[in-house]
Amino acid sequence: MNTQSKKVNLTKRVEVEFTQENEVKKELRYCPVVLSGNGKIRPDVVLVRGIEERHPEGAYYIEWRESGKHIRLSVGKNAQEALNAKKAREAELGANNHGVAVVKTAGKNSLAEAISGYLEEIKLTKKPKTFAAYSTALAYFKESCHKQNVEDIDRRDMLKFSAFLRDAKEQAPRSVYNKFENVMAFLKAQGVQTQGIHGLVGKNDWPRFTEEETEVYEKGELNTFWAACNEEERLWFEFFLMTGMREQEVMYTYWSDVNLTTNVVKVTHKPDRDWTPKAYKEREIPIPAKLVDSLKTFKAKSDKGCNLLFPTAGCKPKLDFLDCLKRVVKRAGLNPDGFWLHKFRATFATWHLWNGNDLRTVQSWLGHSDLESTMRYLKPARGQEVHAKVNGTFA
Repeated sequence: MNTQSKKVNLTKRVEVEFTQENEVKKELRYCPVVLSGNGKIRPDVVLVRGIEERHPEGAYYIEWRESGKHIRLSVGKNAQEALNAKKAREAELGANNHGVAVVKTAGKNSLAEAISGYLEEIKLTKKPKTFAAYSTALAYFKESCHKQNVEDIDRRDMLKFSAFLRDAKEQAPRSVYNKFENVMAFLKAQGVQTQGIHGLVGKNDWPRFTEEETEVYEKGELNTFWAACNEEERLWFEFFLMTGMREQEVMYTYWSDVNLTTNVVKVTHKPDRDWTPKAYKEREIPIPAKLVDSLKTFKAKSDKGCNLLFPTAGCKPKLDFLDCLKRVVKRAGLNPDGFWLHKFRATFATWHLWNGNDLRTVQSWLGHSDLESTMRYLKPARGQEVHAKVNGTFA
């Protein structure tokens, strides 16, 4: 008989402060709960580095080992229900060790409670746009699935969810996929096996979508665009193009991130403005000499009392880059549908790859977590040079 440990720990995932390099930071940790002398749980009280602290935020989790694996399961935000879930799981493991089949009691992992606790954690750890995406996906899932408990969700519920998004909510294929993926991430966090032979769904059950080809700017249309820019506008959008940075990364670039001697710009965490890079990855990007020269000229005229590279009045981040872009496009007489900010990033990546920079290096400059994201920009080269090579092949 394969016996399991009957030991079940009860923790709460809360936000705790710690000091690193003289800087106060925050992170989420699973902290032990505190029980009173009579064995009752003290709601919202946990041990942080051995010291009792009160943390009303976060959800409770039970943890145990099964078949050599560490398993963690969310049990909601109610302290007494969490303690009951701990005792029930200990009883279940003890019965299993003695060969007694146990019928799970309904309501031990309420779907509504699990979603509430999960979203609170997302709100603490992710950016507002990510929180909004998960909130919408899980709200649609609750609307589609009428099961009361996480344990009762099955493959059919997920297939119905895909159809619900497509038919009832009229979501585009890519949106259906994204929301399906968000719900699967939630279920995995609840201890549901989502992959493998015994996974919730098979690989053919996932929604499908056609990956659209990445668009980049042509040099001719950019020349027309640059001609319509004033000096400051040209610097803004050349910075987007020549760094490949995302919009918020540009918004939160400090002068201290720009090294005009070594010709690099950094993407760094800004705790004073409560902003972090995507996937919490800081990075360094080399920039061309022509951009360095423009930045030197710009710095000489900039507000020395503001640390932002491109501030608005009151040293606030500039929020209207897209509106400014559209105004220049209109002034240049170009098609407004062909210009958007992220297209500068795609052009940065594609041009670097065309110029012989390797995928791993460009991946690092872009801040991608995986190589596949960078490979989307590995577009076939085109233009007069390509035609010359093609003619040469068949000369």
